Amino acid sequence: KLEDHRRKWDRDEYERLAAERIQEELEAQEKAKQKPPPVKRELLKQRDYRVDLESKLGKSVVITKNTPSSQTGGYYCNVCDCVVKDSINFLDHINGKKHQRNLGMSMRVERSSLDQVKKRFDINKKKLEEKKKDYDIEQRMKELREEVSIEELRLTTHKDNQDK
Repeated sequence: KLEDHRRKWDRDEYERLAAERIQEELEAQEKAKQKPPPVKRELLKQRDYRVDLESKLGKSVVITKNTPSSQTGGYYCNVCDCVVKDSINFLDHINGKKHQRNLGMSMRVERSSLDQVKKRFDINKKKLEEKKKDYDIEQRMKELREEVSIEELRLTTHKDNQDK
């Protein structure tokens, strides 16, 4: 029997492989179409810390090629690992979408209830009253000092008049 030097193809095998490949591609397309469930982010809330803009004000720093980015000139955001060159842009960055997303917050604000608003008004009213009391105490102390100095002046002039 003479052997044929031509290559023989197993049609059934290659049709099966092609069908599997097409099936895998369709499944991959289906997965790509399905969006992952949206990430549940915390609602936007007030910062519980004060933004430090003054600590590096007026300071000189030598910057080399080896200086880490957190110590180069400008304001460093450790959440986003970026440096911003001036305070206005730093505040814009901190209040921006990208930074808030990195903190795990959405840009949506929680709706306040009537009770929360009333409580906030009460708190602010108490703060104003305390400021007023502080001012009144300072004003009163000033008046007392003036009265004491007037009384001392009167006593010294009275003594001087008696001595003559």
